[in-house]
Amino acid sequence: MKTRFGVIAWLLLASACAFATDTVGLPGPSPMGIWLITFGLAFLIAEAALPNYGVIGLGGIVMFVIGAVILTNADMPAPLMIGLGLISALLLIFLLIRALKTRPRQTVSGDAGLLGSVTPVLSLEASDTCRGWVHLQGERWQVSSAKPLQVGQRVKVVARKGLMLEVAATDAVTVGE
Repeated sequence: MKTRFGVIAWLLLASACAFATDTVGLPGPSPMGIWLITFGLAFLIAEAALPNYGVIGLGGIVMFVIGAVILTNADMPAPLMIGLGLISALLLIFLLIRALKTRPRQTVSGDAGLLGSVTPVLSLEASDTCRGWVHLQGERWQVSSAKPLQVGQRVKVVARKGLMLEVAATDAVTVGE
């Protein structure tokens, strides 16, 4: 799908170069307006294919509007150019909103990702049943609890102190923690 948009963008680029070099069939006195409008459309198409959160699309809208202003001296109707610019801006805003909605919102790393995680106890220290080991986020963590733990018991992380996680049994954790 990205290849199709790339091909369309390159075709628009080639046609813009052809418009810029040949002034015989152009509707206005300056080929620069057509060239900017074509590049603006190519940038808007590239915005749909590239993950850049609006940078290229914003440039495309700016080029489109500048090209329209240049062509206002030509036979092209100004309301048409303004309408196309507004439609392009609305399309870009819609694409940006959709892209921002797909971004992950939940923290999955660091202390914020650890706190509240639930995991089973893998093993316990032989001398102290309030200390043990768990596997969490791809790492093996040492844990401590105020109450004795059992192997296989599900615990919830309530705090982190250095490399030690403080845990509580999931049935003993209150809602406010």
